[in-house]
Amino acid sequence: MLEYKNKKKDIYMCNEIAQAKERFLNPSDIYIQQGYHIDIFANGLNSPISMVFDDNGGILIAESGLADGNPRVLQLANGRLEVIAQGFNVPISGINYLNGVLYISHRGFVTRIKRDGTTEHIIMGLPSNGDHYNSPVTFSQDNKIYFGQGTVTNSGVVGNDNEWVTISPLMCDYPGDYIMLNGQNFETDNIFTAALTEDVAVTGAFSPYGIPNLPFEIRKKYIKASGCIIRANLDGSNLEQIAWGFRNPSFMKFDIGGNLFVGNNGYTAIGSRPIGNASDDCYYVAPNLWYGWPDYSGGEAVNSPRFQPDGGFQPELLLKNQPNIPPKPFVSFPSNSNIRGFDFNYNRDFGTYGDVYIAEYGSTVQSRIGDPISYAGAGHRISRIDMKSRTISTFAINKSGFPSSISREGGFERPTHLLFGPDGAMYIVDIGLNISNKPNVFIPNTGVIWKVWR
Repeated sequence: MLEYKNKKKDIYMCNEIAQAKERFLNPSDIYIQQGYHIDIFANGLNSPISMVFDDNGGILIAESGLADGNPRVLQLANGRLEVIAQGFNVPISGINYLNGVLYISHRGFVTRIKRDGTTEHIIMGLPSNGDHYNSPVTFSQDNKIYFGQGTVTNSGVVGNDNEWVTISPLMCDYPGDYIMLNGQNFETDNIFTAALTEDVAVTGAFSPYGIPNLPFEIRKKYIKASGCIIRANLDGSNLEQIAWGFRNPSFMKFDIGGNLFVGNNGYTAIGSRPIGNASDDCYYVAPNLWYGWPDYSGGEAVNSPRFQPDGGFQPELLLKNQPNIPPKPFVSFPSNSNIRGFDFNYNRDFGTYGDVYIAEYGSTVQSRIGDPISYAGAGHRISRIDMKSRTISTFAINKSGFPSSISREGGFERPTHLLFGPDGAMYIVDIGLNISNKPNVFIPNTGVIWKVWR
């Protein structure tokens, strides 16, 4: 029976792909703030994740590989797309460009390609085979590369929500500092023996699946830690950790004054240690601090009643002694916003100088506890952060408020990146349409790049 269901699902997915060879697009279905215009810049892409301009204003586009298993970098020239690099791990999480060198971030690696075509893996062995990846790189004013490394799990405990457990049963999170654990353990049906007999797996924090904690266990510090920000030279040498305690630092960038800002994706109500109502947060990063994961959200301890999932248990703290009082976010977004790529506006003709525009990707999981996650109220939009007042407003969103696959509109689906081009316009990368109930699988040829101007 199970085999039949899987075959039926595969047939349905194939039909869904076949029916969406060309995505319906209609810019007029998008509400955008008065005085601005939006149109299609490029379409028919396979799960595009990022784009960047080179020294000459040329356009490079990264396809993640989440649609067709073929992550690659394309160059857009004279209205045509040409493949210039491929053979990366799925997924590419982003690209960036500096002084003639292209930097590609893909699962576990940062790779650079020089003008002469020389390809070199400059950073390897990143712990990116769990729930979250390593982020795109950004560049500091002193020509260092910075990037984020996401956590292996949702909230520090490996559980049955982690689909990779049967492939990598020894994988777990690693801290960015020496920590002492309280010793809580979490029980699940043993994923390795459940089909044969009733068996329970008991798993502790920062431990592989089925390995319990004892009270006051110590974990050592790792440079390539779960949920950290890493700095290195442009050639990948002198790797050092800048800060840790982020769940998924999915994107970061320096402002014109050299201040580093990072977008962090918050917890969800899934797994052995579900945490509800957690915000997504944008932080100004001060070095050598712990930012709260796995015990804080938005500067508040997760044992606060607000983080108890509907129908679930109140989360308890995993760490015996927190490294420091976590900093408060610069701004916070609602749960399930899933904030991604952002850019600072330094074109006064476009809008307020220095404000941030950010892509909200939207929810990707269904809650294990309580009501299903709603698409309303967060995600699937472009927001603006007023950097002076620290307030957030919606800049562009589908008129229905829902992603286009739900409302059948021709507007946004999942914005994943935006940047301002040399022409002063805003470019928005929309990764494309999901396959139903498969939030990390996308339908080929449905990725779009939108252009916004005034």
